[in-house]
Amino acid sequence: MSRSVVRIGEATLLELLTVASLFLVALFGTIIAYQAYRGYRRNDATSMFYLAVGLLLLTLFPFLINVVITTVVDPEQIVIALLENVSRLLGLVSITYSLYGRH
Repeated sequence: MSRSVVRIGEATLLELLTVASLFLVALFGTIIAYQAYRGYRRNDATSMFYLAVGLLLLTLFPFLINVVITTVVDPEQIVIALLENVSRLLGLVSITYSLYGRH
């Protein structure tokens, strides 16, 4: 399967907005996860650690998976979608554990 590279100058407005929104989700998720991690360190609250990990898996990792994997190799789109969804699922599991797990 051959994919053509889309250059910034050739990208449509919709493509640029999509990439920008994905980047902003990753950025804000990372900022919030960092604050949760600081709460974990300050208060030794394990639930905050799992919240931070969950937020990273939910927001940053799908972005990184998409960018890094498509840059390094040329996988099928379904492989990227699977890896992104597994990351999101693990993120939700981690957040759920931070709310209901034993600490």
